Amino acid sequence: MKPLIGIAGNILLDHDAMNGFPITYTPQGFVKGVQQANAIPVVFPISDPNEAKEYMSKVDGLLLAGGQDVSPLLFGEEPSLKLGATYPARDAFEIALVKEALHQAKPIFAVCRGLQLLNVAYGGTLYQDVSDYPALAVQHIQLTHFETGAHTITIDPDSTIGKIFGDQYVVNTYHHQAIKNLADPFKAVAWSKDGLVEAFEAKSSSQSIVAVQWHPELMLSHDVMMQRLFTDFVKRVIKKMT
Repeated sequence: MKPLIGIAGNILLDHDAMNGFPITYTPQGFVKGVQQANAIPVVFPISDPNEAKEYMSKVDGLLLAGGQDVSPLLFGEEPSLKLGATYPARDAFEIALVKEALHQAKPIFAVCRGLQLLNVAYGGTLYQDVSDYPALAVQHIQLTHFETGAHTITIDPDSTIGKIFGDQYVVNTYHHQAIKNLADPFKAVAWSKDGLVEAFEAKSSSQSIVAVQWHPELMLSHDVMMQRLFTDFVKRVIKKMT
């Protein structure tokens, strides 16, 4: 039986093609990546955090996707002038999903906002805008098309990410929030050349967590290596199921 992967969804508002009706969605790249890894994607609508236990009980793993900024109120800061749009209801539901996924010992794969949300859920903090990072020297919102890698990351070769990509790789980049202080349960395993965290994993072997700052779902058609992140995720899920 194929594993079921819960993808935390988003809401699209005021879309002209849909006459302004709100749409629950996830980017197609996440669906494709999960399907090509021989698993079944299940998109979760933004819901009551109290329902997170029920949602997670129906799937075998959790995928956290990109989207809005994470509210700085969650890590003890007021919104800066550079903060983008936030969605507190999404933050609350996804934090509840994360806590429940870990309680049920189900693997997590997090991308971009997902990495940031996961860090904040466990006590980490963020730069509300990368321009606040003192050593900023790399373009983190690329102007090149997002299917194309734009900057280099350095990778811990002993990490899960390192076993997929080696000790260095070129990835795309489209984020203006970034990891400031990494939460204690996690270890950084990849960095941009100016030192920002580009990926982290769980310290504990009992937790199966991989989080990346870039967007592998946008690179699938141009870089076969990106599919390996989804394939590894599904393998981690199957391992937990057996």
